[in-house]
Amino acid sequence: MVIGVPKEIKNNENRVALTPAGVAELRKHGHTVYVQVNAGVGSGFEDGEYIAAGAQMLPTIEDVYGIAEMIMKVKEPIAQEYNLIKENQLLFTYFHFASSEELTHAMIERKAICLAYETVEKTDRSLPLLVPMSEVAGRMAIQEGAKYLEKPQKGRGILLGGVPGVKPAKVLVLGGGIVGTQAARMAAGLGAHVTLMDISLPRLRYLADVMPANVDTMMSNDYNIREEVQQADLIVGAVLIPGAKAPHLVTRDMLKLMRPGTVLVDVAVDQGGCIETCRPTTHEDPTYVIDDVVHYCVANMPGAVPYTSTVALTNATLPYALQLANKGWQQACRDNAELRLGLNVVGGKIVYKGVADAFGLPLTTVDDVMTEEAVAN
Repeated sequence: MVIGVPKEIKNNENRVALTPAGVAELRKHGHTVYVQVNAGVGSGFEDGEYIAAGAQMLPTIEDVYGIAEMIMKVKEPIAQEYNLIKENQLLFTYFHFASSEELTHAMIERKAICLAYETVEKTDRSLPLLVPMSEVAGRMAIQEGAKYLEKPQKGRGILLGGVPGVKPAKVLVLGGGIVGTQAARMAAGLGAHVTLMDISLPRLRYLADVMPANVDTMMSNDYNIREEVQQADLIVGAVLIPGAKAPHLVTRDMLKLMRPGTVLVDVAVDQGGCIETCRPTTHEDPTYVIDDVVHYCVANMPGAVPYTSTVALTNATLPYALQLANKGWQQACRDNAELRLGLNVVGGKIVYKGVADAFGLPLTTVDDVMTEEAVAN
């Protein structure tokens, strides 16, 4: 298969979809890999490393899209990429369709094969291609939250871990999944007092057993959230519903309950956000203030630590990319139910329920589109 790796063009996105080690592995299986010039520089990988691994370098993003059968990316295509995508071209990347109707309609129009990292799912309901970036984002949520609690950043002017004789900050984490767990661990490690909320009692029991002593668990509901936001210095939104829009757990009216300088970090912002007043921001302009509450809502948080993120992502995606390249997407998805769940849009039709439900669009079964593809071929 011919695989293309374009340079990411989303604002301040420094990650790349494939490391030189990943290129070498694909080449070992007989595949051709084209990488756009300077695609890996932001993550610390020079063109020479890709060439040494067996990649061929192309000067422009148009060249990469024009030649590749499978495009490997990190973030969803943005508007200037839409017209570069060819019919039946396989795109393997994060899409988060449910948060963008424009992107959804664009991919339907292009009749691409859209296989989303975030909905590849194991039998235990875990999301193997979302986990590494969730781990990074969960830890970064606390790192960034601590920074924006500083007074020059319009925060409350409180040190997360406190000092002897001064109480530490109070951190509220909404969601006990990968992001929430990592955020709670990081905050606790820095000495904060952490409250971790989830709707699953078995999950809360598990977290109560494994978390440090300065982490309390609490059932997530509207009453408890309203009570806790009044005392929290830093609130982290870490709720994910695979492939669907995140629910608003912190509503607009709750901001009036918070103390001036409280910091909100919404890690779910690229899936619509679980804090109603959050909208996507960039690393270039990461925050804004509403009702004296600081909002940090960067949609590609792991892009700020691109070396760590790129290596972690490639470690997770490469085995799946090899299956797609070795077998073709149809056979790979027939053989592997995990990959099959990654299919969101195929040949102009939505095949993932969460995306169809988000915009009230028709849903087609994967079996039906695969049958149509087989007939067409």
